Amino acid sequence: MTVSLTPGRRTLAKGALAGVATWFLATTAPGSASASASDGSGLPLLRLPAPTGPHPVGARVLHLVDRSRNDPWEPGIGVRELMVTVLRPAVPGRGFPRVAHLTPGAAGKFAVLAPLIRPHLPANGVDWAATLTHARTGAPALPGRRPVLIYSPGGGDARTMGSSLAIDLASYGWTVVTVDHPGDASEVEFPDERPGRQRIRTTVLRPDLDAATFRTMIDTRVADLRFVLDALALDRVGVYGHSAGGTAAAQALYEDRRITAAVNLEGYLDQMDGELLPVARQGTDRPLLLAGTDVRDARLDRSWAALLAHAGPVTRRRLDETAHWVFTDYAALVPQLHKAGLMTAAGRAAMVGRAAPRVTVPAVRDLVRLFFARHLPLCAPPSR
Repeated sequence: MTVSLTPGRRTLAKGALAGVATWFLATTAPGSASASASDGSGLPLLRLPAPTGPHPVGARVLHLVDRSRNDPWEPGIGVRELMVTVLRPAVPGRGFPRVAHLTPGAAGKFAVLAPLIRPHLPANGVDWAATLTHARTGAPALPGRRPVLIYSPGGGDARTMGSSLAIDLASYGWTVVTVDHPGDASEVEFPDERPGRQRIRTTVLRPDLDAATFRTMIDTRVADLRFVLDALALDRVGVYGHSAGGTAAAQALYEDRRITAAVNLEGYLDQMDGELLPVARQGTDRPLLLAGTDVRDARLDRSWAALLAHAGPVTRRRLDETAHWVFTDYAALVPQLHKAGLMTAAGRAAMVGRAAPRVTVPAVRDLVRLFFARHLPLCAPPSR
């Protein structure tokens, strides 16, 4: 489904997109494709952990078009496009297929890009299209309107790498929207081609990221998140993100009063040249969780300390024996790759730490869920 928004008129957007908003808040419909859990290739089948909440989860994919902005990475496109997945608690029932973690097309691109974006990942030996999530396409949503959480992935990552946590949150009753940032994300699959891009768009980021590129990435992500609020006519939401997504979540909280609370999963609060982001310089009057790992990073510590020096509802937490990508689906996938002999022990430790996923996955889920249960509870007045 494609939704377009013309330049900068929030009230107009709410009227023009009323049909979308009605679906978003109260119903669901058939969405993204599923894939077979076994392709007979003999390659190890990677599995994602099941959600722990009381509800099954339905999924729908939306294509959002912001006609008020051009794409910063590919100006020839002429507009800014996003792909998002909406995850909602669903009515129990049979016959709804599980959504693939990566579609075959996206998996083909990711197989090539994975060891370039994350050098510890294997260059071959993995069928990335075979993994299924625990969300189901076409599953009818539970009646009622629910508070909304929005997820922004790490730099170079697609929204799919945050599936496990997002689906777990939805299984407890939140509506969760996972957002791709095209041009930044490893790969983003659109419904079709258009002038300026192919159907599957890959990242423009390179390992030698400079300060100007980082600034563009964060500014674009914040604008993307605010556009999602406009396009889906949302108010009073929570935002969480990993790495660059955590940076964007914290800054979006500062810039947009529609965001009630945010979680920054180990994202810097400054620019690469050392300039603090406004949220770190000025602080925030709304709840913000800073969650980190055992990774020691002077830049991270400095920018977080600047924010924590302000009086305000900011909390810092650390997960022991973990590393940066423990906040993503890699927490479950990397140990399986290591066990299959496709990654070294050092590679596993560098990506997700040495703690077992039976410890780290629940720890991350509990940390984020309990924060939002406190600050955006399911019994709160709904988003509108």
